[in-house]
Amino acid sequence: ESGADFNTIEDVIYRRRSVRAYKKRQVPEYLVRRVLEAGRFAPSAGNAQTWKFIVLRDPELMAEMTEAVAAGCRKVSGILDYLEPGREGRMWRARLAQRLMPNAFHPVPFGAIKLIAQGRLGLWHGAPTVILILADRRSPGNPSLDVGIAGTNMVLTAHSFALGACWVSFVTLLAGSRKWKRRLGIEWPYKLITSIALGYPKGEPDGYVVRETQAIDWYEPGGRFKIVY
Repeated sequence: ESGADFNTIEDVIYRRRSVRAYKKRQVPEYLVRRVLEAGRFAPSAGNAQTWKFIVLRDPELMAEMTEAVAAGCRKVSGILDYLEPGREGRMWRARLAQRLMPNAFHPVPFGAIKLIAQGRLGLWHGAPTVILILADRRSPGNPSLDVGIAGTNMVLTAHSFALGACWVSFVTLLAGSRKWKRRLGIEWPYKLITSIALGYPKGEPDGYVVRETQAIDWYEPGGRFKIVY
């Protein structure tokens, strides 16, 4: 509104895009460490620093995890079929699942879940590096919020280094797997929350996505109230 140019931080925020195609070129370890350091310096409730990071760069391990997630997607695909528009009344269990777990059964990711189940979409879009983000269940407040802030720091820092990044939470289908918790060394009190794909972008990322302009309630001294956009 002031007409001023974006400062450095604003420029990174507004130009960042979710990258879903990566070059095979591996990210240098020192850049991965700098991205992780940005996450480590995120704010957290009570300065609990609830996060733990696991870096994956082994193609065979990542491929095995992708297949395990695909198997999980295949298991839920049957329920998703009954949640598509026009088919809601076909299965009461599907309706109940959507009512009890609206976030887990939101229709937005249905297409991606089916593509992963069919092997037509890679879990991490071919990224050579993946960062798993875990949270300490014992932490005060909302640990998932804290790790989300840490992840945002990392994604923005990645963009500032001309790297691409993409949030990928389908990996949480493995969060309850004893096999994968053993393989990845995940022990109590940590829980897998999400992951970030990291690499050099291949081609141009998706264009700007229109952001909805929502009304903001604004209170000033003296009881003055206004709505701004």
